[in-house]
Amino acid sequence: MKLLRVGKQGEETVAALDTTNKIRDLSNHIKNLNPETLKEENLNKLKKVDLSKLKEIDPKTRIGSCISNPVDFFAIGLNYKAHADGTKSKLPSEPIVFNKSSGCIQGPNDPIKKPSSALKMDYEVEIAIIIGREGKNISKNNAQDFVFGYCIVNDISERSWQKERGGQWVKGKSIAGPCGPYLVTKEEISNIN
Repeated sequence: MKLLRVGKQGEETVAALDTTNKIRDLSNHIKNLNPETLKEENLNKLKKVDLSKLKEIDPKTRIGSCISNPVDFFAIGLNYKAHADGTKSKLPSEPIVFNKSSGCIQGPNDPIKKPSSALKMDYEVEIAIIIGREGKNISKNNAQDFVFGYCIVNDISERSWQKERGGQWVKGKSIAGPCGPYLVTKEEISNIN
């Protein structure tokens, strides 16, 4: 399924794209897309809904972040060789893990609020993995069992805060994090690579 949240900021309704790419109102079946609701059992119920029979939502309606109130918003820095080469950075021997504040999450088309003291704004398009189950010590072979779906994230950064003011990435990485427009459930993607 392709799930999304639409409406005024803070008043979003859960919706889905039907087979003709019309936005359909799912709010009678699920109230939000957050850690409490993004569960396999809920997805199985939603798959049984005939989307074509649900109320159509005006395609001009604002699209919000496809997920709300995540527990964590982790990211991996320099996660592929070409990016490290492009930034003239040494390829790390261990993953560079950092947080983005979950408060920076916003809709994919919402305006970016540039801080007045920001000098080096930058962006990177990323793929986000939405985790749908708790787990620890998960083997690489079983990792996909814990994935609910994927979305696009625009990783907005303030590079001078990130790199020139003490090396703490979170302050430069928490300016904005537009997510979506869709949360695409994992069964929609036949080849993750």
